Amino acid sequence: MDKAYDHHKYEESIYKMWEESGAFTPKIDEGKKPFVIILPPPNASGKMHTGNVLMIAIEDILIRWHRMMGEPTLWLPGSDHAGTETQITYERELKKEGKSRFSFDRQTLYDNIWNFVQNNKSLVIGQIRKMGASVDWSRFKFTLDPEITNIVCQTFEKMAADNLVYRGDNMINYCPNCGTTYADIEIEHEERNDPLYYIRYPLVNKKVTEPEYLVVATVRPEPIFIDTHLAVNPEDKKRSVWIGRKVSNPLTGGEMEIIGDEMVDPKFGTGIVKLTPAHDENDFQVAKRHGLPIVSGFTMEGRLNDKAGEFSGLKISEARKVIAERLKDKGLIEKIDESYSHTISLCKAGHVVEPTVLPNWFIKVEQLKKPAWEVVKKGEVRIYPTWRKITYQRWMETMHDWAISRQNVWGIRIPAWYNVDENKEMAVTFINSEGKTEKGTVDKILEAYSMEEINKGLQTLTAPTGSKYQISLTKPGERFLQETNTFDTWFSSGQWPLATLGYPNSDDFKYFYPTSVMETGWEILSKWVSRMIMFGLYLTGKPPFEDVYLHGIVKALDGRKMSKSLGNVINPEEYIEQFGVDALRMGMILGTANGKDFNFPRDKVLGFRNFANKIWNVSRFTLMTYEKYNQPVPYLDKARPIKMLQTDREIIEKLDTLTKNVNRYLGNFRFADAGEAIYNFVWHDLADKYIESVKMRDDENALIVLRHLLINSLKLLHPFMPFVTEAVWAEIKPLRMYPDEMLITAGWPQPLS
Repeated sequence: MDKAYDHHKYEESIYKMWEESGAFTPKIDEGKKPFVIILPPPNASGKMHTGNVLMIAIEDILIRWHRMMGEPTLWLPGSDHAGTETQITYERELKKEGKSRFSFDRQTLYDNIWNFVQNNKSLVIGQIRKMGASVDWSRFKFTLDPEITNIVCQTFEKMAADNLVYRGDNMINYCPNCGTTYADIEIEHEERNDPLYYIRYPLVNKKVTEPEYLVVATVRPEPIFIDTHLAVNPEDKKRSVWIGRKVSNPLTGGEMEIIGDEMVDPKFGTGIVKLTPAHDENDFQVAKRHGLPIVSGFTMEGRLNDKAGEFSGLKISEARKVIAERLKDKGLIEKIDESYSHTISLCKAGHVVEPTVLPNWFIKVEQLKKPAWEVVKKGEVRIYPTWRKITYQRWMETMHDWAISRQNVWGIRIPAWYNVDENKEMAVTFINSEGKTEKGTVDKILEAYSMEEINKGLQTLTAPTGSKYQISLTKPGERFLQETNTFDTWFSSGQWPLATLGYPNSDDFKYFYPTSVMETGWEILSKWVSRMIMFGLYLTGKPPFEDVYLHGIVKALDGRKMSKSLGNVINPEEYIEQFGVDALRMGMILGTANGKDFNFPRDKVLGFRNFANKIWNVSRFTLMTYEKYNQPVPYLDKARPIKMLQTDREIIEKLDTLTKNVNRYLGNFRFADAGEAIYNFVWHDLADKYIESVKMRDDENALIVLRHLLINSLKLLHPFMPFVTEAVWAEIKPLRMYPDEMLITAGWPQPLS
C-alpha cells in the first residue's frame, strides 16, 4: 500500500468498477421485501449544489446499508425539466444573443430548450456519479420522457373525468417578465421601502358639514382607473357612517360606492381602502362576497391595458410614477410617506409578481388532501424529524384549490383542445410563414390564415373563461387548437414515484411500489411531498412511501443563505477536488443536526480528509503486520473460540455494541449519531488504543482480532465513506475470506454476542 491515501487515484476507477459489476441494479425477488428510494430529480439544466450533495450522501448511506443487508435495493435516478427555472435560464442565454422567447414559435422554442437541457443534463449525471451515488442507471428517467408525460396526461384526463379539474378565473401570482403563473408556495417575500400615497377621493353629493374628500392610503396608484369601490370596516364607528355613500374616481371621475367589509384594517392608513378586485387577493375576496365587478387593468406583458386611456401601454412600474404625478398636478394627493416599509412578492427570477385574475386550470384539492393527512396522522406515512409533522398538518389544513397551469413553453403541455368554430373569441398569437408575429381573435385570424399555418407558428392561445374544451391525449379533429399552457412542475413531479416505476402495469411498479423512503429538503414538504402522497393515494389507494426524511438547508460559512450576489456560494466540486468525496460527504453528515438548517461545515470536511488517511494507515499497518507474521491466520469464529486478553474481549464487545447502535441510529434516520459513533470507534478505540497494544504483542490471536475489527469497521464505514473503504478493501485482499468480493456487496456486520 502507498504511504497515504490519494482520492484522485481511486474515485473514478472504483465507481466504474461498481457500475460495470451490476451492483447498482437489483433483481426482483418475490420472496424478499425490497428497499426503494426514488432520487429527487435534480434540475437537468443546473449544477449540483450543497443541498444535492447532502441529499445524495444521506440516501446513499441508506441504500448501501440495505444492500449490504442482502435486500433487493433500488435507488432510481432521474433529472427534472424544472419548467420555469429552466426557461428562465434559457431566456437569459437568448438575451445575450439579442433575442427573446417572442422570437420563436412555440415548438421551435421548445426544441431549442430541449437541446440546451440535453447538453447540460450530462453534467448533472456526471456530478451524481462523482458523488459516488450507487443509483441504478439502467432505470434513469427524465421528467419529459414520453412514458412519463403520458402517465401525467392520463392522470389529468382521469381527474377531469372525476370532476376534480376545472378551468376558471381566480386570483393568481403572475410575473409579466417571465410570462407565467406562480403558486403561492413558490413566491419569495422581501421587505422594501416604497412611497405610500395618501390619495383624495372627492365625495359625491357632499353636505356642507362634510369634508370635500375621503383620503385613501395606497402604494399602488397605477390601477386606480379600474377601482370599483372604497371599503371600510363596518365595526369602525368613525368611518362606517360612509357606507352607502359615493366618491368620484380621482382618475376617471366615475362614481364609486363605499361598502363595508371586515377585511379592512381600521388601523392601516386612513382606515379606508380602495378596491381593485382583479389585482389584489383581499380585494378579490371582497368582490366575491359582495358580487362586485372584477376588471383587469394590466396586459400579460405587464403594461396598462386600453382601459387606462391615455396611460395605456405604460409599464406598471412607469405608470405608478406617471399617475402619481398626474394626481399631484390635480391636487388629489394629500401627502406621501416616502419610506413606507412593506412586503412585496417576487418570482423565482426575482421579478415583482402581479396579483392577477386569469383563466387557469385548477385541481380541486378538498377530497385529495383529507386522505393525505389521514395516512400521516395514522402513522402509515412517518415523517422525520417528527416535529416537521406539524408543518405538514398546517399545510393540509390551509391548502386551497391548486392552479396547475403555467404559461411556459418548457413543460408538459396540457392535453386540452379548443374547437376554433365554437370558441371564436380565443386570442391567438403566432408567427406566420413570413416570420411576422400576428395577434388577434381566432375568427379574424382565420380570415387570412389557414389552420395549418396558425398551428405551425403558434406561440400562445388564450381562451376566455367559459370557453368550450375537450380533454384528450390526441387531437380530436382538424378544427382544434391545443392549449398552450403547460403543467406546473409540481403536478408532474407529484407523480414521480408512480411514473418512474412504470405505473400501473410494469413489473417494477408491481414489485417496488410503494417505495420505502422519500428523502428531501424540508422546504419542499408542502410543494412536493404532500402532492406525491395525494397522487399516490388517488391513483393507487396506497401512499407512495413509508417514511419521509427531511434534511435541513445548507447555509454559507457566514450563516446566510447562499447567493451569487453575496459572493458566498460554495462549489462542492472544489471541495471534492481538494479533499475527496468521502471527506465532503462525511463532513456534511456529521455537520448537521437532525433535519435542521446548518452552516457548511468546512472544518469537518477537512477533518474527515485526515480521517480517510487514518483509515488507510490502520489498514496499512494491519496488512504489514500480517506480511511480517507470514503464516496462515484463521478467522474469528464463534464456533471455534480463541484465547483472548481482556483488551481483545473489550474491543470486540465495543464493536458489537457499535454495530447494534449503528443499526438503530440508521433505522431512526439519525445519520450524524451513526457516523460519529463509527468515527470514534475507528479513531480512538481501534487506532489510538488497540493497535498500540498489538504493537507490543507477537501472537496469532491479536492478528485474528485485529483483522476482524478492520474488516467489520470497513463495512460499517462503507455507506458513509464508500471510496476509501472500497480502496482499502481491494488492498487487503490477502486478508479476506472471499478475495473476489467487492465491499459494496459484502454482507453487513453481525454482532458476535
